[in-house]
Amino acid sequence: MADSQPSRRRVLLGLAAGAAAGGLAAGGGLRAWRVLRQPRARVGVHRVTAYDDDLPRRLGEALAAFPAALARARGGRVVLKPNMVEVIPGRPVNTDPRFLAALAEAFRRAGAAEVVVAEGPGHLRDTEFIVRSTGLDAQLREVGARFVDLNVDATEEVALPRNFTGLGRLRLPRTVLGADLLVSVAKMKTHHWVGATLTMKNLFGTVPGAVYGWPKNVLHWAGIDRSIVDLWLALRPGLGVVDGIVAMEGDGPIMGTPRPAGVVVLGEDLAAVDATTARLMGFRAEALSYLAVAARLGGTVSASRIDRHGDDVPPARFAVREAHRAWQG
Repeated sequence: MADSQPSRRRVLLGLAAGAAAGGLAAGGGLRAWRVLRQPRARVGVHRVTAYDDDLPRRLGEALAAFPAALARARGGRVVLKPNMVEVIPGRPVNTDPRFLAALAEAFRRAGAAEVVVAEGPGHLRDTEFIVRSTGLDAQLREVGARFVDLNVDATEEVALPRNFTGLGRLRLPRTVLGADLLVSVAKMKTHHWVGATLTMKNLFGTVPGAVYGWPKNVLHWAGIDRSIVDLWLALRPGLGVVDGIVAMEGDGPIMGTPRPAGVVVLGEDLAAVDATTARLMGFRAEALSYLAVAARLGGTVSASRIDRHGDDVPPARFAVREAHRAWQG
């Protein structure tokens, strides 16, 4: 009888340990399932250090790795959606106009019938001022591409497939909706609210200011992360491209400082493009909430499910505000 109490205690401890181990295994299994259900995605990472005359050729070679996107572009209308925000000398807040012109030329060489650059800046109402002051108008004339101001473009009402924002429907520009291939061409930048503003966040500029006002606060009130996912699911761009030749770090997306990153990232799965770029910036991609949601909705975020090709570009820890270092690995 003296041994019965210790024996009972050993049994109970053994049962508790087994339950705990089973819980850990179940949790690990769930995490593994969430990773394995993400489709495999291909992302090109290319070392490009200058906005020079060779850039159209370099971008054309990078595009060649994505024949499905090129098939949609061939003979059709390609709409390049850049990140054009402000005119702030010395701060790389915008997708570089030389990069846009080079990408337009690369698509022309690949057989696109028309290339349109379309943006709806959220800060300044005078889009013409931004286009002219940044030199974008001159760059586009050289390659025969036209510009469309999405803030005042004709619109159509689009239902939001998952409606995370609760907005139900949005009026979106016909130029974007009618593209044979929509390409989100983002700037590689930090962002003080969501960590990094890349190809998915870049879709904010498709929401027309003439309908929703400036600076499109409807998206901020509905939640930036939720708005990012809703726009991504509603528009489903066929390609994402990140201009990281000269990036921004620190207090982005406007008040940060230049960071010569010397990289271009592109792919057909925007979540995979953004996750890869975030890691190159020193972020834990899964820590960015919009990417964590995207991973559960058909996007690929896990590094183990992304097949990188191109150049071996190592990650670099971008400077961020002190309050946001938890995003970094």
